[in-house]
Amino acid sequence: MDMGGMDMGGESMSPGDMETTNMAYAKGYWYFIAVALALFLIVRTVNFVQGWSRLRRSKTHSVKFPTKPTTPYSQLWATLTAVAREMSYPQFYVPIRGLTWMTPPPMSRIYVLLVYWAVIIYMMVKDAVIVDWNFYERIGYRNAWVTVTQVPFLYLLASRANVIAFIVGMSYERLNWLHRWVARTMFVTASVHGFHFWTGWVQSELVDVELSMMPMVKYGLGAWGILLWMTITSFKPFRSMAYELFVIQHILAAIIFLWLIYVHVPKNARYNVWFAIAALCFDRAFRLGLLFWQNIKLRPNRSCCEGGQWIGHQTQLSPVGDSLTVLTIKDVHFKWKPGQHLYLWMPGVAPFEAHPYTIASAHQMPETCVCNSIQLVVRAHSGFSKRLNRLARKMEESEKKQALTALVVGPYGYPARWDIFETLVLISASTGASYTLPILESVLHSKAPSCIKRIDFLLAARQGEEIGFYHERLHEAIEKAKSVGIELEVHIAVTGDGQLAVLPFPSSSVSAASQEKQTFEEEFKGSANVEGVVTPLMGQSRRRLSGTSADSHIHHSASRPDVAGFIRTAVEATGGETGVVVCGGQSLVAKTRMSVAKLSDERAVHKGTDAQGIYLHVEEYCF
Repeated sequence: MDMGGMDMGGESMSPGDMETTNMAYAKGYWYFIAVALALFLIVRTVNFVQGWSRLRRSKTHSVKFPTKPTTPYSQLWATLTAVAREMSYPQFYVPIRGLTWMTPPPMSRIYVLLVYWAVIIYMMVKDAVIVDWNFYERIGYRNAWVTVTQVPFLYLLASRANVIAFIVGMSYERLNWLHRWVARTMFVTASVHGFHFWTGWVQSELVDVELSMMPMVKYGLGAWGILLWMTITSFKPFRSMAYELFVIQHILAAIIFLWLIYVHVPKNARYNVWFAIAALCFDRAFRLGLLFWQNIKLRPNRSCCEGGQWIGHQTQLSPVGDSLTVLTIKDVHFKWKPGQHLYLWMPGVAPFEAHPYTIASAHQMPETCVCNSIQLVVRAHSGFSKRLNRLARKMEESEKKQALTALVVGPYGYPARWDIFETLVLISASTGASYTLPILESVLHSKAPSCIKRIDFLLAARQGEEIGFYHERLHEAIEKAKSVGIELEVHIAVTGDGQLAVLPFPSSSVSAASQEKQTFEEEFKGSANVEGVVTPLMGQSRRRLSGTSADSHIHHSASRPDVAGFIRTAVEATGGETGVVVCGGQSLVAKTRMSVAKLSDERAVHKGTDAQGIYLHVEEYCF
């Protein structure tokens, strides 16, 4: 099968010209990808220089607010950045039960998709839509090239050892959304390719002849069927049904798809398949090498490191109620940054499953091992996490102190620099604190120059047991903040009925906590806004609650937090740039996005006012 085409009309291109044109567009596609990556790299470089300059000014104390622009060029960059942020942050949320998966991507991703689709559509139709005898065949060949050209990009985006993520400075999982949309775009171009060939054969009554004489047609139909299957099963409702099963079948389908494409396309287009195979093999080799390097010790030093063993790491399980499991993994000899994650493989619990979890500790855990130990907080959903919690509770009931063996692969991720902002606003829901709390601790324990003067920390959950694990660490963070001169405000919201009393108040009784909740609910009864969210944590009511609580440094509430008001209070109190970090579900993330975008627009950030920038970093946990 030749993608060059045949001459069926007087004005049609010759086979050689058509093939040359199609290959030129395929080459142009990669020029477009290279230019896009270069632009991202330039932006990343400029931001790095800006951050370095801020830290230098902070170290020398040359200005009061080191995060403010000091030159016309930096002011211009700050203005452009503020405009781009306001345009890209918003995300509209679909609150209908069962349809939340239809929530559209944030505007930043929509802009990227629009540009990508514009390039793809241009490649699909440019010099191809000519009404003549060769109309169907010419469009069919063009879209064949458009489809196969995207295959390497698709597999690059799916890699953990991701060169694209490395260039743009982000973690591989933050490109998963683009991987899915490129696949859906490929499905459209492949459908256009097949439809035009099939229509031409129907009109010429050649369908039976093509199917019997051209085996590559059947392979092409098989590849289209596999692509259809992967496109449908990649939608969130299907992924979340049985995620482990989804991953297994997705990998197998991806391998079969490559083979079908290889036997379907001509030899002069197979370089795309080999490119994708190279990306796939490199990624798997990198993972395997990392697995061996981090989990096999030829000479484990058991004398000075509790938990040292030949293969893997000793792991202790601690259940926190029926919903959380805390894993302490000993003797890990690698460094990590707050916000990074690793893949956990526990052969004794799930022999064929490895799952990603955020590292919940920012530094070495005290009294666990003279070497590094890390903690993971796993919330029990279903499958592996549920089995893990069940095992931990069973071991606790039997009073067994048996340590399991875990293998880890990581760390992955490119967290942002948190020390280049004057104010940090950390927002999390439930186990999302495993992301935000290490950031807080790392900032407080850092001995390097920092611009940070204030941190506002918000943690919300339905169950008190989900917060209890973090409560003691927050108390330690408050004491540390006092010693380093950073203003720290901590707000905890437990929305479940009666759950506020579950929290471990240091010197108060459960009745005091219950009285606090009752006082709060009576005060805010009927004060819900148009979205049905009660307004807590702010103003006079917040001060009364903190006075009621035995701990005057942590503000407790029993109602849903006003995220927009929480962010506004922190932003209006600062004289420099604010960094907002949110880790939670889709609803919290979308609300935070809209709040930051609206606040930036209202304050006319870097548009002739003295209002400084608001940076937003989002971590959304979902399947």
